[in-house]
Order: sequence, then structure tokens, then C-alpha cells
Amino acid sequence: MLRFLSIRHLAVIDALEIDLDAGLTVLTGETGAGKSMLVEALDLLVGGRASADLVRTGEDTASVQAIFERADGREVIIRREVSAQGRSRAFIGDALATTAALKELGTELLELHGQHEHQALLNPESHGPLLDERVSPELLHRTRDAFEAWREARAALERTQMSAREKAARIELLSFHLGEIDKVNPQAGEDESLAAERSVLANADRLSRLSNEAYGLLYENETAALTELAGVWKRVAELAAIDPRAQPYLDQKDEVKSRLEDLSFFLREYAGELDASPARLQEVEDRLAALERLKRKHGPELADVIAKQQRLRDELAALGASEEQAAELEARVARSAKTFVAVAKEVSAARRVAGAALAKALETGLSALAMPKCRVDVRIASSDTDESRWTARGVDEVELYLSANPGEELRPLARIASGGELSRVMLALHQLTDVTPHRTLVFDEVDAGIGGEAADAVGAELQALGARCQVLCITHLPQIAARADAHLAIDKHVKGGRTLTTVSRLDAAGREQELARMIAGAAVSATVVASAREMLASRQRSETKTKGESETRSRAKAKGGRG
Repeated sequence: MLRFLSIRHLAVIDALEIDLDAGLTVLTGETGAGKSMLVEALDLLVGGRASADLVRTGEDTASVQAIFERADGREVIIRREVSAQGRSRAFIGDALATTAALKELGTELLELHGQHEHQALLNPESHGPLLDERVSPELLHRTRDAFEAWREARAALERTQMSAREKAARIELLSFHLGEIDKVNPQAGEDESLAAERSVLANADRLSRLSNEAYGLLYENETAALTELAGVWKRVAELAAIDPRAQPYLDQKDEVKSRLEDLSFFLREYAGELDASPARLQEVEDRLAALERLKRKHGPELADVIAKQQRLRDELAALGASEEQAAELEARVARSAKTFVAVAKEVSAARRVAGAALAKALETGLSALAMPKCRVDVRIASSDTDESRWTARGVDEVELYLSANPGEELRPLARIASGGELSRVMLALHQLTDVTPHRTLVFDEVDAGIGGEAADAVGAELQALGARCQVLCITHLPQIAARADAHLAIDKHVKGGRTLTTVSRLDAAGREQELARMIAGAAVSATVVASAREMLASRQRSETKTKGESETRSRAKAKGGRG
């Protein structure tokens, strides 16, 4: 749940701080006052795209910060900063975070519905994913996996079915690349071991000197450490005879001597084993250069080169496959196609069950949104014989059909729905989705294209949604604003030649004046204020009843929509 929002230097907003509560909060104001910039600010917090255009003119940085309360009651602070050059930084708590991390956290905390989101319903391709939210994820995963297996098998077969000219050209190209790699014949980890050897060869003189000096100090010189060590142990023995605390060290005498002797043998042999040959150094340099050329062309890493070497061999083998191998590939394609069609039919059957439940739930939901006689149908066209229409989702094409008025035929939603009808379909779909109390839903002008009774019905549904979770709604309709638990007014004015946006929380009298402005515009009379007061009083009287009925209805729809 969003508890606090702070905005600095974001477009028309210079400085803004808002405390927010549970329930339905509406934000109203004149067009252009900056209401949608609040949505833009929230979008930044959940990983939205940052742009230099968002930074207020004359400022170096814009920032948005919010405090969210999570499901377990803990608070999390999210901050996003955008520079005038378009670069951005994000923080979760005090730690830097990526936009991907913001998006992941944002899916838990916040859900944004922009002004034109309902327009996505105009694209029939969006209808399938809506329905699949009500289908078993395991079944959808099986369908995707079966599709990928079929597609890979078909690709392997197609490689063996090229024309003679295509096959010859492909074999020539693959053979050339494979020949480049085979000529060098790279081995796993070879570049790293050669780089280490090069370092030794390039420093052979220094390494020889260091090892000889260390050997002399340890073993060979008159004052060598091993020789002097006998005197050390003699004194430690006398010390231990007086004070037992020295005895453990004396007990380690043989072990220490053994380790130092091992080191002396290593140093003596090391100098003799060093290969200071310039010829070997040149050989290593040439080999590393050859490996680097392969990595630049086929890498970037040597492991990638070796993997590509194997892929080239496999593809050449496939291109040179015998008729018997080609027949096996054809059988593999047939088996994978049969498996895919079988699971696709399963998901099609599940979609038809879910589609019938979704249509019924949408009709119930739209009835509550002043579309009492509407009919909805979820139509699924399957094509298990036309491979060109197969996808990772199966063999189905899903489209919503709508009849908004009695006597009208069911027609594709994408072609016949008005803006207001699309808004209500989108809201009804959302009411079918489970929400958790800690989540924040933001609706930016979901009331576009509606008015009158429909606006009042949408307001009632938003109010019921506000009883289940926190809802923020930007609206121009008094019927919706009157149902809010809290009302924030967005105002724009000019100060010192600069446009400023401010937000104020309205009390009862302020709400009456703002509703009156929304009803009548600039010409607010006492009669209009009285109408606004009556609208507020009417909504407040029916608030408990409306919330209870709508919440019960929403839960029933959600249960039906999930099938």
C-alpha cells in the first residue's frame, strides 16, 4: 500500500508531498493541471522508462520517492532519480537497484492502468492472454514445451531438405568456419594456462634470481635459516623447561623443519626447471594470438569457440545425412507434431471451459456497470491441421464478442465497442482478478467516454474495489469523485513566471466546491453547490450498502471467472 509520495522537479511539479490512506482516493483538477504526471511519477518507481524530458526546465535532477507498506507490515522506501541528461538511478531502501529489480518489486506493490490501457482490447491478440490467466499454468507450459520440440525437429529436417545448390553452399560455408577452428584445434582452458606460462617466460630472469636468493637464505648460506633454526629450537627447549606454555611450539619442531626443507627443495629445483628460451616465449605468443583471433570471430570466450566447433560439426553431419537419417528426422517431426497437437487440444478444451465462465462473469460484471442487457461470448477458433497457425500458445485464436444492447448480434469487441464500453469491459475484467489488501491500483481516467448512470455504476465498482485494496483514481466525473474515501485536488498556477502544480486534501466544504466545479465548470452557483452537497450525502448514505453488495458480487465474479 502506498503511504507517502514525494516528487521533486518533475515536469510541471516543482515540489509535492502526499500522504495516502487505504480505500478509494480520487484526484481531480482541470485538464493540464498535472494529474497524469502523478501517474508518470509512479511509473518511474516501478521501473518505467526515464527521459530527460521529465526533468523540470532549469533543474539538474528530478526525483520521485515513495514509502510502501508491504503485506507483512514492513515499510519499503523506493526512490528514482532522473538527470537532465536522461540518466537515471534507482534505490530500494538505501541500496542501488536496477530497473529490473524495480519492476519485480512493482508487480507486488503497484498496478497502473493508464488512460489508454483499455484500447489494448482493440487488438484481438490481447484477448488470448486474458483468457489464459484462467487456464492451468502447467498446461500452458506443456504446450509451449511441445511446440518448441516440434519446431526444433522441423528445423533439423529442413536442413536436410535444402536444394542441392543451397546445401552445397551451406556445406562450403560451414566447412570453411570449421576448418578455421580445427586448424588451431583449441583446448578448453588453454588460453588461461598459456597466459600464465607467458607471464613466467617473460619474467624468467627475475624468477631465477628470486628463487636462488631465497634458496640461499633458507639453506645454502652460512647464516641460512635452517642452520640458524637449530639454535632457535635449543632456546625454545630451555624456555619450555621453565614455562610449559612454550611446549606446544617445541612439539611442532619437526613439522616446521620438514615444511622448510620442502620449500628449499622446491626453490632449488624451480630455478633449474625455468625455460628462459625466447623461442618458447614466441611460440606461446603465436599460439595466444591464434586463439584470440578465433575468440574475436567465433567467441567471445574460448568455451564459445569450442561449442561452436561442435555445432558446426553437428550441422555438417545433418546436411550430409543419409536417406535413412532423413527418414528418422521425418519420423521425429511427426511424433513431435502429434504430441503438440494432443496437448494443444487439451489446452483448447480448458480454454473453452474457462471462456464460458469468463463470458458469464463479464456479463454479470457489465450488468453492474450500467450494461444490464449485454451479452458476451469468448470465441475460440482452433486449427490443429494448419501448421502455419501453430504457436507456443497452441492452435487457438481467441476473440471477445459483445452485444451491448438487446436485439443486436454478437460482434467482435475490437470492432464495435465504444470508448466507454471498452472502459467498462476493462474494469469488469479487473474485478475478476484477485487483489490483496496491501496492493495499490491506479486508474488514470478509466471513466473516459462514459457519463450519467454508467459513470455512477463505475464509481460504485471502484468504491467496492477500494474496500478490498487501495485504489487511486484520476477522474473528471463528479459521480465517481463523490464516492471517494479521500479527495485530492490538483491545481496549477503561475508564480514568478513559472507554472507550478500543487495538491491539497479537501475537507467536506472543499469537496462540495470541487464537485460543483466538475458539474458546472467555472459558473458555480449556490444551486450547483447544493447539488454537489446532495450528491455527496447520497453517496455517503449508500456507501455501506454499495460496498457490501459490490464486494460480494465481485467475489462471485472472480470465482466464476477463474472457472
